[in-house]
Amino acid sequence: MTELRSTVLRDARRIVVKVGSSLVTNEGRGLDEQAIGEWCRQLSALVRDGRELIMVSSGAIAEGMKRLGWTTRPKELHELQAAAAVGQMGLAQMYETKLRENGLGSAQVLLTHADLADRERYLNARSTLLTLLAHGVLPVINENDTVVNDEIKFGDNDTLGALVANLVEADALIILTDQKGLFTADPRHDPAATFVHEARAGDPKLEEMAGGAGSSIGRGGMITKILAAKRAAGSGASTVIAWGREPDALLRLTQGEAIGTLLIAPTQKQQARKQWMADHLQLRGAITIDEGAAVKLRHEGKSLLPIGMTAVSGDFSRGEVIAIVDGQGQEIARGLANYASAEARLLCRKPSTDVESLLGYVAEAEMVHRDNLVLTKLA
Repeated sequence: MTELRSTVLRDARRIVVKVGSSLVTNEGRGLDEQAIGEWCRQLSALVRDGRELIMVSSGAIAEGMKRLGWTTRPKELHELQAAAAVGQMGLAQMYETKLRENGLGSAQVLLTHADLADRERYLNARSTLLTLLAHGVLPVINENDTVVNDEIKFGDNDTLGALVANLVEADALIILTDQKGLFTADPRHDPAATFVHEARAGDPKLEEMAGGAGSSIGRGGMITKILAAKRAAGSGASTVIAWGREPDALLRLTQGEAIGTLLIAPTQKQQARKQWMADHLQLRGAITIDEGAAVKLRHEGKSLLPIGMTAVSGDFSRGEVIAIVDGQGQEIARGLANYASAEARLLCRKPSTDVESLLGYVAEAEMVHRDNLVLTKLA
């Protein structure tokens, strides 16, 4: 599996990097300007190399505590939220400054788990992030701790990193932490513990090595990273857990160097998404297309444009999986709808240039993009 390891990160074009509070704030002493500057230098170099990068960064609460003069992490939710609100200012400013020094634009994006649970907000967040990447801007993401109702737990950003990787269909997730990677047991207490260089994401044995979900290290410790890797693997993204202060860690990882613990996704990104669409048992609707559009889908690998649509059946929302059928009513493909059924009916037989005048907005030029389409009948 050595050859696979060298290619997973080397071939990754879209990468989510997550960095923890202890690294960003130098163990809670305030934002570590030098460390953030080093990561930004590497991120900028990777973007210039043609890759797409997203940073998920912790540290807002710790920075807010410093600015407010608090020496002990508060327990009350409103105080944690206040610290996050103050700290976000410094965190965003630091990344903006360091990325700009390296010739790269940045954007702050605050998300909650609710944003990613609601279909419409999920799709809006996805569209925003993909637009930023298309314009060469690096999004810096944090959980919106100033508005969440649940207790703010250290380690949530491991989960958020995986959710973002799924959201943008990243090729890889890199979790930078204050540990070298995963050991078979806690090396501080077990001298027989050995380092795990490579494993399969989702392997139950990994959770046992990390202490189990109910262990004392389950709040922001290695277990949250193992579970994040498992979640990211669902969309085909492999995960690396590595020491954040390793010199040029991001550059060396993307050159194929064996740093940290690599947790390989069992299925590739494209296969994972298309298998998910193909496995849908209940579809909310269908689009009937003309013969010309069917040829383009079947044999030319094209997207489905509105002009090739002749009819719409069912009631579906944007982002739902729909069937694509030919003039004889035979399903030839299925994919993710960029427009709801009511909108799709207005778009039938219309060129993509008419979408805005018909709907008042443009989500995508295509009804179904080829990256979100799987053929179910080739003949």
